[in-house]
Amino acid sequence: MSKVLVAYFSASGVTKQLSERMARAIDADIFEIVPQEPYTKADLDWTDKNSRSTVEMEDRSCRPAIAGKVDDIGQYDVIFTAFPIWWYREPSIIDTFLDSYDLSGKTIVPVATSGGSGMGETSASMQSVAPAANVVEGKRFAIDADEDELKEFASKWI
Repeated sequence: MSKVLVAYFSASGVTKQLSERMARAIDADIFEIVPQEPYTKADLDWTDKNSRSTVEMEDRSCRPAIAGKVDDIGQYDVIFTAFPIWWYREPSIIDTFLDSYDLSGKTIVPVATSGGSGMGETSASMQSVAPAANVVEGKRFAIDADEDELKEFASKWI
């Protein structure tokens, strides 16, 4: 049986709720990816070309700092990485998370929340950041996805 982690970034609390349900459903450890400098409402205003989130997403090399680390990433075989979709891909802070560890041989499963955007280029983008990992095709879930739906999805990898 695989050792599983749900690592998540939540800007508004929506992804946190989904991640907690997923971790319960699959009996996984959970880790919150917390930005060292918290995002403000103005930072998250995607309609403002000068907002922090817009600036970060336009620069693929941007790596916002994370407060805290997973103690022993080596113990995990599968890492469900949950986040809100920003500009049809993972937020830059997810790239920081992926860059922070040796993920060789790990299976990374993108799990997203969004008001309507699809996964876009998420899996390919994450694979380019973590080339030694196996980034599989992820899925966007509705905020009200129940534990059974999450467990069924996750069962492919655990």
